[in-house]
Amino acid sequence: MKIKSVLISLSRPAGDSSPYFDIEKKHKIKIDFCPFIHVQGADAKDVRLQKIDFSNFTAIIFTSRNAIDHFFRLADEMRFTVPDSMKYVCQSEAIALYLQRYIVYRKRKIYFGEKGAEDMIPLLKKNQNEKYLLPSSDVLNQDIPDALDKSGVDYTRAILFRTVSSDVASQIKDIKEYDVLVFFSPSGIKSLFDNYKDFKQDSISIGIFGHSTKQAAEEAGLTVNFFAPTKESPSMAKALDDFLQ
Repeated sequence: MKIKSVLISLSRPAGDSSPYFDIEKKHKIKIDFCPFIHVQGADAKDVRLQKIDFSNFTAIIFTSRNAIDHFFRLADEMRFTVPDSMKYVCQSEAIALYLQRYIVYRKRKIYFGEKGAEDMIPLLKKNQNEKYLLPSSDVLNQDIPDALDKSGVDYTRAILFRTVSSDVASQIKDIKEYDVLVFFSPSGIKSLFDNYKDFKQDSISIGIFGHSTKQAAEEAGLTVNFFAPTKESPSMAKALDDFLQ
């Protein structure tokens, strides 16, 4: 079967330099973009119900930009002034640099790892006596609590935002107009079935990024036709290009 159309379950890339646009031209197909999930912030009441008091913590662990946005949003909403003495441990340098939106970066104690959750363990052990807050979504990669437990630090998780299904069906009436669907998270797989209750894969090909997403897809009864990241296909764009080829 010749593939004519692909749906990427993300927002359309800004600008004109995305590899997906190159793939579209190369293979003479149509690639559409539609986010299947979005983030919904908690409010002050939600935080209090979790018995979280920001003033009880001396350090914060940030594993995403969303976590930073929602922590400072709620701190402002709850009239909590983040002290200059607060320490920050970030999963990557990119996340650490994002803090500049909210604090004077050069005047604060900020530590960051290379990329993975394991990279934070030496940083946490150097600051073993801090009381850590872990702002997160309701959906959290298990690698993160595993790394924190391994480090032996005192931490409390606070759910400050949630990942929820978007109303895809109002934008795309018939999902079967696409020959290929591409997903990047277990929440995206859940959204597919939230939007299309009786979805059957039939002849549609499914592309998956990440092992947890692959597991969710297979548990939902889907056949995964191509996967990333692998040594040969480190990105989804490369995996899609190879599949089409």
